Amino acid sequence: MFDELSTRFEDAVKGLRGENKISDTNVDEALKQVRRALLEADVSLPIVKDFVEEVRTKALGEEVVRGINPGQKFIQVVHEQLVEVMGGSNAPLVSSAVETEVVLMAGLQGAGKTTATAKLGLHLKEQGKKALMVAADVYRPAAIEQLHTLGNQIDVEVFSLGNDKKPEEIAAAGLAKALEEDIDVLIVDTAGRLQIDAEMMEEMVRIRQAVNPSEVLLVVDSMIGQEAADLTKAFNEKVGITGAVLTKLDGDSRGGAALSIRKVSGKPIKFIGTGEKVEALQPFHPERMASRILGMGDVLTLVEKAQKEVEIADAELMQKKLQEATFDFSDFVKQMRLIKRMGSLGGLMKMIPGMNKIDDGMLKSGEQQLKRIEAMIDSMTDDERTQPELLAAQPSRRKRVGKGSGYSSAEVEKVLADFQKMRGFMKQMSSGGGMPGMPGMPGMSGMPGMPGMPGNGSSRRGNGSMPKKQKSIKKKKGFGDL
Repeated sequence: MFDELSTRFEDAVKGLRGENKISDTNVDEALKQVRRALLEADVSLPIVKDFVEEVRTKALGEEVVRGINPGQKFIQVVHEQLVEVMGGSNAPLVSSAVETEVVLMAGLQGAGKTTATAKLGLHLKEQGKKALMVAADVYRPAAIEQLHTLGNQIDVEVFSLGNDKKPEEIAAAGLAKALEEDIDVLIVDTAGRLQIDAEMMEEMVRIRQAVNPSEVLLVVDSMIGQEAADLTKAFNEKVGITGAVLTKLDGDSRGGAALSIRKVSGKPIKFIGTGEKVEALQPFHPERMASRILGMGDVLTLVEKAQKEVEIADAELMQKKLQEATFDFSDFVKQMRLIKRMGSLGGLMKMIPGMNKIDDGMLKSGEQQLKRIEAMIDSMTDDERTQPELLAAQPSRRKRVGKGSGYSSAEVEKVLADFQKMRGFMKQMSSGGGMPGMPGMPGMSGMPGMPGMPGNGSSRRGNGSMPKKQKSIKKKKGFGDL
């Protein structure tokens, strides 16, 4: 997400390295890079002009204190301005005194509105609220069926009356059901069009009048760049919206939508969609997004993801296993599945400060290697998973595991050797404290920015019990090559 924009901002700082202070002369070149970065990210020209002038004024007016170089101060100013442009702070859903809150979902066809409805339903459910989703898109083929399928997947009820009723009648009937059953939040999925038209707007107004929503959220495809801001402004003027949900930020988004919506439309981004999975919805935090754009990572969101997936008791047990070096292959599989639930390996790694430069090809290779390792572990017996020493001592076991998983015994040996090294390293790391909620995160060894991890090119054998012939075996990918 925003990789190209991040690179451009880094280029802007390069010209300030070695300087003693920020001056009119050296800041001009940096601001040219910033301007170019924003324009290439498809941010609207008026916003770019205002942004650059604000940064210039603030940067030249800032004293560079001892120990802080001009480049660092410039990044701080840019970060603060990015946060301001995107809204300053998180804008949560409105909470009123009504019996049932109503959230109306609007947007053009193809923006991911129905999926966003389900994602929001799951988000509210995880907050302990009882939600009901209403299928009021009577035009798009299979829209109602899609919402029912998603509802079954997340165990959130869906209300529908088929395709024969008017959308406003369906929404009103859904509200009546919600009030009768003490539903906390009613989420109404509406129809979209390929473009804004009078008929669409009139229908949205009628639905709004029928259910009197506390929130009208416009679902916007981030891939359309600065047009997202104009779209938000048009919907707000004709229907009246309270915020936006920005989808498809996991794709090749250039950033124009995230940086333009609040400034042009005056309405905040409330949520962002970061993947196809129904769990991939996050509240929008401008300060965190600014950090991601500038390549600083997003540790807070990473920790929140971990805390949502990890039970404290499980984390304490895992920490104990790491300290005692009893972490086994069964534990490793649990950790891998935890990571999968939290999102893609690439998405998680780039939330860690300093990891934004990891090559996408390397991340993809790492994900493929994790699948290879999981296949090998699936071919092990329960005793072999919990006692890796059995595999180290008996070549016949390694041969059987390799055959069962479709890999050679040499590849199994490499994985086992790296696992044993990793176990020793994790024991050392755990004594100094690991990432909250994610003790160890095995399988990440050898990644750039993680020096000292085991298996990162060392030719040493993992353990004296491994056969000597391994020295002559061509190196295979294992934990240390991820």
